[in-house]
Amino acid sequence: MTTAVPGRARLDAAELRLAAAMGAFAALVAAMVIVFPTVTPFSTLLIPIVVGSLLLGPRALPPFVLFVLAMLAVSLFNQTELTSRTLGAAAVQVVIGLIVIAASRRRSRLGVAGLRGESMFVDLRDRILNQGAIPDLPSGWVVESALHSAGGTAFAGDFIVATRSADGALIQLVVVDVSGKGEEAGPRALLLSGAFGGLLGALPPEGFLPAANDYVLRQDWPEGFASAIHLCVDLRTGNYEVRSAGHPPAAHRASGTGRWSVLRTEGPVLGLMPEARFNCVRGHLDSGDAVLLYTDGMVEDPHRDIDLGIDRMLGAAESMLRGSFIGAAERLATSLGSPGDDRAMMVVHRR
Repeated sequence: MTTAVPGRARLDAAELRLAAAMGAFAALVAAMVIVFPTVTPFSTLLIPIVVGSLLLGPRALPPFVLFVLAMLAVSLFNQTELTSRTLGAAAVQVVIGLIVIAASRRRSRLGVAGLRGESMFVDLRDRILNQGAIPDLPSGWVVESALHSAGGTAFAGDFIVATRSADGALIQLVVVDVSGKGEEAGPRALLLSGAFGGLLGALPPEGFLPAANDYVLRQDWPEGFASAIHLCVDLRTGNYEVRSAGHPPAAHRASGTGRWSVLRTEGPVLGLMPEARFNCVRGHLDSGDAVLLYTDGMVEDPHRDIDLGIDRMLGAAESMLRGSFIGAAERLATSLGSPGDDRAMMVVHRR
């Protein structure tokens, strides 16, 4: 025995009414093409096909398109004179209709119409990426981040996850670089950002990277892996811990000397090795100190050793951030790195 779902029934009824209304419009256009051929071109029948591809679901769209093409055939049959140009234009409309049907078959896995499916996906992306939003911090602490994708698309293989403990004492920040670039890595980045957002804060700091590694291994991606760097800061004392999974090292700026030191940690990339171990580097942030977390898009160059890229980045950071850290992450991400690579930058500053 099956139980009907009222919401689904209402959705099907609404879609049926919409298809019927557009079908009536297509029939009206076909009639006008027959009666008033000089003022109503039969190419007008493309309008319901295009509108249907946006509003109708994958179950209703194919029969609707076939109905519109049938109206096209009727209007052609009733033309007093068929030229090669007319037949060619009709053939183009048929091809467009078949393309719309083929596209609807691909969308059938999602089960919703084009605009609804796109809005659902965008909403999912925004909700998951909101996990990278920096939580409110006590006076004296500033954390800024910037993300730039390869090619400027809205999807990237780099992402950030952040959380603050329930008692407000700790903030944990993770910068992740998923294998691939831009839209190629976007779906995996969305999946991992949601999972990592659930793990971060639910485990002690030393347990995050091992759990993240186990999760990536369970995905069994043929070529899917990710590097990550995890920073945990005690907002009361300024003490911090850094752990890395095959990621470029964090850097610490001491305000007293104005010098940057590279915090080298060891650990394999996520998704390659079970029961991986991740070493920890500990330090302390005094007033005026800062820590940089970033992805390899900020420092990597095919013609240059990555250590030289890190030195270049730190030199630019010392010059650009002298006197003010406001907008630091965005300034660095914009001015450094390759536009053809995903880039992420995070700056943690204790005033």
